[in-house]
Amino acid sequence: MTEIRTLAPESVWPLRHRVMYPAFDFDAIKLADDAEGVHLGLFDDNVLVSIVSLFRRGTGMQFRKFATETAVQGKGYGSTLLNHVIAYARQQGAARLWCNARRNASGFYQRFGFRETPEVFFKDGYDFVVMQLELTA
Repeated sequence: MTEIRTLAPESVWPLRHRVMYPAFDFDAIKLADDAEGVHLGLFDDNVLVSIVSLFRRGTGMQFRKFATETAVQGKGYGSTLLNHVIAYARQQGAARLWCNARRNASGFYQRFGFRETPEVFFKDGYDFVVMQLELTA
């Protein structure tokens, strides 16, 4: 059985480090504004398998550090969590939801209605594109 829970920042750090930047120093995966974010974790049979961190940005919301355990990627956990994030952002009255997506993952976000913006950049060895979903008509 899956369940999505709100977590303390330090609860997401190990999975964030393990999946996203295992070669980096552990402290490098901590965000300066982690204390202000909402951190969500998807659990399957009480095992944390996917995480994401959300931050209010003006009238919108940004999600960051979205990661699913490598061994269970492709099983729908990330999709379930992203659907929850979209619903949460709508519930919070956000006008748009956006993220800095790795270019090789942009197709995943497009399936949920996200569109690539012209903003692209290179960081930590990866090409990124800003993707956004308009939440208000």
